Amino acid sequence: MKVFYFTSTGNCLSVAKEFDAELLSIPKMIKEKRFEFEDKKIGFVIPTYFMGMPRIVKDFLEKATFKSEYTFVIMTYGNASGAGVNQFAKYMASKGTTIDYAEDLLMVDNYLPMFDMDEQKRKISSKKIDSNLKRIVNDISESKKYIAKKKFSEKSITVLAQAFYKTQKGTYDEKFTVSDLCTGCKICEKVCPVNNIRVEKKPVYLHHCDGCLGCINLCPEGAIKLTKEKGTSRFKNENVELKEIIVSNN
Repeated sequence: MKVFYFTSTGNCLSVAKEFDAELLSIPKMIKEKRFEFEDKKIGFVIPTYFMGMPRIVKDFLEKATFKSEYTFVIMTYGNASGAGVNQFAKYMASKGTTIDYAEDLLMVDNYLPMFDMDEQKRKISSKKIDSNLKRIVNDISESKKYIAKKKFSEKSITVLAQAFYKTQKGTYDEKFTVSDLCTGCKICEKVCPVNNIRVEKKPVYLHHCDGCLGCINLCPEGAIKLTKEKGTSRFKNENVELKEIIVSNN
Protein backbone atom coordinates (compact mmCIF):
# COMPACT_ATOMS: atom_id res chain seq x y z
CA MET A 1 0.00 0.00 0.00
CA LYS A 2 1.12 3.53 -0.77
CA VAL A 3 -0.25 6.50 1.18
CA PHE A 4 0.39 10.02 -0.09
CA TYR A 5 0.13 12.86 2.41
CA PHE A 6 0.64 16.60 2.80
CA THR A 7 1.26 17.99 6.26
CA SER A 8 2.19 21.34 7.78
CA THR A 9 1.69 20.85 11.52
CA GLY A 10 1.47 17.07 11.64
CA ASN A 11 -2.23 16.19 11.51
CA CYS A 12 -2.19 14.41 8.16
CA LEU A 13 1.13 12.72 8.84
CA SER A 14 -0.20 11.41 12.15
CA VAL A 15 -3.16 9.88 10.26
CA ALA A 16 -0.98 8.44 7.49
CA LYS A 17 1.23 6.74 10.09
CA GLU A 18 -1.76 4.64 11.20
CA PHE A 19 -1.50 2.62 8.00
CA ASP A 20 0.93 -0.21 7.36
CA ALA A 21 2.05 1.45 4.16
CA GLU A 22 4.80 3.21 2.28
CA LEU A 23 4.32 6.87 3.18
CA LEU A 24 5.01 9.35 0.40
CA SER A 25 5.12 13.12 0.99
CA ILE A 26 3.39 15.04 -1.80
CA PRO A 27 5.79 18.04 -1.64
CA LYS A 28 8.70 15.60 -1.78
CA MET A 29 7.26 13.76 -4.79
CA ILE A 30 6.93 17.09 -6.60
CA LYS A 31 10.52 18.08 -5.82
CA GLU A 32 11.81 14.65 -6.87
CA LYS A 33 9.63 14.74 -10.02
CA ARG A 34 8.08 11.35 -9.22
CA PHE A 35 4.67 11.10 -10.86
CA GLU A 36 3.97 7.46 -11.77
CA PHE A 37 2.73 5.07 -9.09
CA GLU A 38 1.27 1.59 -8.85
CA ASP A 39 0.19 -0.56 -5.90
CA LYS A 40 -2.64 -2.82 -4.80
CA LYS A 41 -4.00 -0.01 -2.62
CA ILE A 42 -3.27 3.70 -2.93
CA GLY A 43 -4.47 6.34 -0.50
CA PHE A 44 -4.32 10.07 0.11
CA VAL A 45 -4.38 11.88 3.45
CA ILE A 46 -4.69 15.62 2.92
CA PRO A 47 -5.95 18.69 4.79
CA THR A 48 -9.03 20.68 3.85
CA TYR A 49 -8.19 24.18 2.60
CA PHE A 50 -11.16 26.49 2.10
CA MET A 51 -13.40 23.39 2.09
CA GLY A 52 -11.50 21.78 -0.77
CA MET A 53 -8.10 20.56 -1.93
CA PRO A 54 -4.88 22.46 -1.15
CA ARG A 55 -3.28 23.93 -4.27
CA ILE A 56 -0.11 21.85 -3.87
CA VAL A 57 -2.17 18.65 -3.86
CA LYS A 58 -3.96 19.58 -7.07
CA ASP A 59 -0.66 20.55 -8.69
CA PHE A 60 0.64 17.06 -7.87
CA LEU A 61 -2.49 15.28 -9.10
CA GLU A 62 -2.38 17.15 -12.41
CA LYS A 63 0.99 15.56 -13.21
CA ALA A 64 0.65 12.15 -11.51
CA THR A 65 -0.80 8.84 -12.66
CA PHE A 66 -1.96 6.05 -10.37
CA LYS A 67 -2.73 2.40 -10.99
CA SER A 68 -4.47 0.58 -8.15
CA GLU A 69 -7.22 -1.91 -7.35
CA TYR A 70 -8.51 0.27 -4.49
CA THR A 71 -8.05 4.01 -3.95
CA PHE A 72 -9.08 6.11 -0.97
CA VAL A 73 -8.87 9.63 0.38
CA ILE A 74 -9.11 11.02 3.91
CA MET A 75 -9.46 14.78 4.26
CA THR A 76 -8.80 16.26 7.69
CA TYR A 77 -10.66 19.38 8.80
CA GLY A 78 -11.17 21.37 11.98
CA ASN A 79 -14.44 23.25 11.62
CA ALA A 80 -16.44 22.73 8.41
CA SER A 81 -15.54 19.94 6.00
CA GLY A 82 -17.50 21.24 3.02
CA ALA A 83 -17.53 18.95 0.00
CA GLY A 84 -13.78 18.53 -0.38
CA VAL A 85 -13.91 14.73 -0.62
CA ASN A 86 -16.46 15.00 -3.43
CA GLN A 87 -14.27 17.56 -5.19
CA PHE A 88 -11.32 15.19 -4.87
CA ALA A 89 -13.26 12.16 -6.14
CA LYS A 90 -14.67 14.11 -9.09
CA TYR A 91 -11.25 15.45 -10.06
CA MET A 92 -9.64 12.02 -9.88
CA ALA A 93 -12.47 10.55 -11.98
CA SER A 94 -11.70 13.15 -14.66
CA LYS A 95 -8.18 11.70 -14.76
CA GLY A 96 -9.40 8.13 -14.99
CA THR A 97 -8.96 7.11 -11.33
CA THR A 98 -11.99 5.92 -9.38
CA ILE A 99 -12.06 6.77 -5.67
CA ASP A 100 -13.52 3.81 -3.77
CA TYR A 101 -13.54 5.38 -0.32
CA ALA A 102 -13.71 9.06 0.65
CA GLU A 103 -14.20 10.31 4.20
CA ASP A 104 -13.60 13.41 6.33
CA LEU A 105 -11.84 13.34 9.70
CA LEU A 106 -12.43 16.05 12.29
CA MET A 107 -9.17 17.18 13.93
CA VAL A 108 -7.61 20.33 15.38
CA ASP A 109 -7.99 23.37 13.12
CA ASN A 110 -4.69 25.25 12.92
CA TYR A 111 -6.06 28.18 10.90
CA LEU A 112 -4.89 30.99 13.17
CA PRO A 113 -7.03 33.83 11.74
CA MET A 114 -10.19 32.01 12.84
CA PHE A 115 -9.26 29.71 15.73
CA ASP A 116 -7.51 30.02 19.06
CA MET A 117 -5.14 27.07 19.46
CA ASP A 118 -5.64 26.82 23.22
CA GLU A 119 -9.38 26.45 22.68
CA GLN A 120 -8.80 23.92 19.89
CA LYS A 121 -6.58 21.83 22.17
CA ARG A 122 -9.24 21.84 24.87
CA LYS A 123 -11.71 20.43 22.34
CA ILE A 124 -9.56 17.48 21.25
CA SER A 125 -11.41 14.90 23.35
CA SER A 126 -14.80 16.05 22.05
CA LYS A 127 -13.64 15.61 18.44
CA LYS A 128 -13.32 11.83 18.98
CA ILE A 129 -10.29 11.70 16.71
CA ASP A 130 -9.00 8.29 17.81
CA SER A 131 -12.31 6.43 17.52
CA ASN A 132 -13.17 8.00 14.17
CA LEU A 133 -9.71 7.29 12.80
CA LYS A 134 -9.88 3.68 14.00
CA ARG A 135 -13.19 3.25 12.15
CA ILE A 136 -11.78 4.70 8.95
CA VAL A 137 -8.61 2.59 9.07
CA ASN A 138 -10.73 -0.51 9.64
CA ASP A 139 -13.01 0.37 6.71
CA ILE A 140 -10.01 0.72 4.42
CA SER A 141 -8.37 -2.49 5.66
CA GLU A 142 -11.60 -4.27 4.64
CA SER A 143 -11.63 -2.44 1.27
CA LYS A 144 -15.02 -0.96 2.07
CA LYS A 145 -16.57 1.22 -0.62
CA TYR A 146 -17.98 4.50 0.65
CA ILE A 147 -18.15 8.14 -0.47
CA ALA A 148 -19.26 10.65 2.15
CA LYS A 149 -22.56 12.22 1.13
CA LYS A 150 -22.72 15.99 1.00
CA LYS A 151 -25.66 18.37 0.94
CA PHE A 152 -26.27 20.81 -1.89
CA SER A 153 -25.49 23.68 0.50
CA GLU A 154 -22.10 22.13 1.37
CA LYS A 155 -21.25 21.71 -2.30
CA SER A 156 -22.27 25.30 -3.05
CA ILE A 157 -20.25 26.85 -0.24
CA THR A 158 -17.25 24.75 -1.26
CA VAL A 159 -17.39 26.25 -4.75
CA LEU A 160 -17.47 29.77 -3.28
CA ALA A 161 -14.72 29.09 -0.74
CA GLN A 162 -12.45 27.58 -3.40
CA ALA A 163 -13.04 30.57 -5.68
CA PHE A 164 -11.89 32.86 -2.85
CA TYR A 165 -8.90 30.58 -2.20
CA LYS A 166 -7.77 31.10 -5.80
CA THR A 167 -7.63 34.86 -5.23
CA GLN A 168 -5.15 34.32 -2.38
CA LYS A 169 -2.57 32.55 -4.56
CA GLY A 170 0.95 33.63 -3.69
CA THR A 171 -0.07 36.63 -1.60
CA TYR A 172 -0.79 35.10 1.79
CA ASP A 173 2.67 35.77 3.18
CA GLU A 174 2.03 39.51 2.88
CA LYS A 175 0.05 39.07 6.13
CA PHE A 176 3.10 37.77 8.03
CA THR A 177 5.41 39.77 10.28
CA VAL A 178 8.69 38.68 11.88
CA SER A 179 9.71 40.07 15.26
CA ASP A 180 13.15 40.51 16.84
CA LEU A 181 12.58 37.22 18.67
CA CYS A 182 13.78 35.50 15.47
CA THR A 183 17.14 33.73 15.93
CA GLY A 184 17.64 32.77 12.28
CA CYS A 185 17.32 29.05 13.10
CA LYS A 186 15.85 28.32 9.62
CA ILE A 187 13.12 26.00 10.89
CA CYS A 188 10.55 28.05 8.97
CA GLU A 189 12.59 27.58 5.79
CA LYS A 190 12.92 23.83 6.40
CA VAL A 191 9.21 23.16 7.05
CA CYS A 192 7.91 25.21 4.12
CA PRO A 193 6.46 22.76 1.53
CA VAL A 194 6.72 25.19 -1.40
CA ASN A 195 10.23 26.67 -0.88
CA ASN A 196 8.72 30.07 -0.16
CA ILE A 197 11.16 31.10 2.58
CA ARG A 198 14.82 32.05 2.47
CA VAL A 199 16.40 32.90 5.80
CA GLU A 200 19.07 35.55 5.74
CA LYS A 201 19.20 37.19 9.17
CA LYS A 202 15.42 36.77 9.27
CA PRO A 203 12.94 34.96 7.00
CA VAL A 204 12.43 36.51 3.58
CA TYR A 205 9.15 35.48 1.93
CA LEU A 206 9.17 34.90 -1.83
CA HIS A 207 5.44 35.34 -2.45
CA HIS A 208 4.34 31.91 -3.64
CA CYS A 209 2.95 30.96 -0.23
CA ASP A 210 0.07 28.48 -0.06
CA GLY A 211 -1.06 29.52 3.41
CA CYS A 212 -0.31 26.31 5.31
CA LEU A 213 0.91 28.39 8.31
CA GLY A 214 3.54 25.77 9.18
CA CYS A 215 6.23 28.43 9.49
CA ILE A 216 4.16 30.31 12.07
CA ASN A 217 2.94 27.34 14.08
CA LEU A 218 6.36 25.66 14.22
CA CYS A 219 8.60 28.67 14.91
CA PRO A 220 10.26 27.78 18.27
CA GLU A 221 10.46 31.43 19.32
CA GLY A 222 6.97 32.47 18.23
CA ALA A 223 8.64 35.15 16.14
CA ILE A 224 6.36 34.90 13.08
CA LYS A 225 2.87 36.29 13.36
CA LEU A 226 -0.15 37.05 11.25
CA THR A 227 -1.54 40.57 11.16
CA LYS A 228 -4.78 39.13 12.56
CA GLU A 229 -4.83 36.12 14.90
CA LYS A 230 -7.38 34.70 17.32
CA GLY A 231 -4.69 33.89 19.88
CA THR A 232 -0.94 33.66 20.45
CA SER A 233 -0.73 29.91 21.09
CA ARG A 234 0.60 27.59 18.38
CA PHE A 235 -0.06 23.99 17.35
CA LYS A 236 1.87 20.86 16.38
CA ASN A 237 0.31 17.40 16.45
CA GLU A 238 1.65 15.61 19.51
CA ASN A 239 2.10 12.34 17.62
CA VAL A 240 4.55 13.85 15.13
CA GLU A 241 8.07 15.15 15.69
CA LEU A 242 9.26 18.40 14.16
CA LYS A 243 12.04 16.55 12.31
CA GLU A 244 9.39 14.38 10.61
CA ILE A 245 7.69 17.48 9.21
CA ILE A 246 11.04 18.85 8.04
CA VAL A 247 11.84 15.57 6.25
CA SER A 248 8.33 15.55 4.71
CA ASN A 249 8.52 19.05 3.30
CA ASN A 250 12.19 19.70 2.62
